[in-house]
Amino acid sequence: MRSRQKTAFGILLAVALSLIFSAWDDGRGDLIGPIPLKPLYDDPTQWYIEDRGAEVDLFYIISTETGDHLIGGDTCHFADTRNEYLRGRMRHEMHAVDSFYSGKLNYYSPYYRQVSLPSWGLENTAMLRLPLALSDVRRSWEYYLEHFNHGRPFILAGFSQGAHALKDIMMRMPDSIASRMVAAYAIGYKITAEDTAACRHLRPALGATDTGVTICFNSVKSLESEIPVVSAGNLFCINPVNWRTDTVSCPFVLYGRRKNDTLSVRLDPESKLLLIGGYKIDKPMGVIGRPGNYHHLELKFFYPYIRKNMADRADAFLRKNE
Repeated sequence: MRSRQKTAFGILLAVALSLIFSAWDDGRGDLIGPIPLKPLYDDPTQWYIEDRGAEVDLFYIISTETGDHLIGGDTCHFADTRNEYLRGRMRHEMHAVDSFYSGKLNYYSPYYRQVSLPSWGLENTAMLRLPLALSDVRRSWEYYLEHFNHGRPFILAGFSQGAHALKDIMMRMPDSIASRMVAAYAIGYKITAEDTAACRHLRPALGATDTGVTICFNSVKSLESEIPVVSAGNLFCINPVNWRTDTVSCPFVLYGRRKNDTLSVRLDPESKLLLIGGYKIDKPMGVIGRPGNYHHLELKFFYPYIRKNMADRADAFLRKNE
């Protein structure tokens, strides 16, 4: 009898332990996977830099440009900053943003082990993997301040995953550094009540030339097109064409290679979303996309207006601190 009880207990214990270890592995091991080599920011190959001798810098953190790839036969969910193909994907956005946004500003953008696009299919998965990417961006920011900035005023900007990293930098930013921040452009990602409670430097932009503020927006065709992972619970929004925070609609030009379309944009005060009128292509982006959501078009929609606004805010900051 005792022998049977011991046998039954042993089987139950083995099953229980198997379930415990299986659950742990599904929750951590498979979700993290292999990790690429850490980027070292004293290595110039880990940067995209355009030093124009300007009075103001633009530090830009790219969005999610890379997918999963293989390391030693295992799936890796983080960008390898030494992989030429993945670097090419990241460099494309770095170059585009410098070309369309920087103007006469100095431009600094770090390569980092960003979380892959498929990771964002489940928000919890992305959040579990993000600390690695955030640690890289923090180290690049610290290196930039020590070796590149030389005490100049700066604009901090990021799009999507890059905007999430921007918030992480601001939450750790001492007042002595924040005093030199012209503005922060957190495009295509949410700033929540939890964020503002954790960071006194997060203050919403209210006009075209206020400084030390954060510019944020997410664009949709209709409220039903919202992507929760990037915009649910957002508190900050400003219209990047008329630089108002009310519901006044205004036209803007979507510049393209073959034609220029006139669209409209207005702010919805309850959802803190930008409602875009007149855009006829509703095909969603991959993984997180929804029809009528324009997350993947934020930079393309508004780049001439933001480029001018960065210059205007930089001028306002310099005049204020003469």
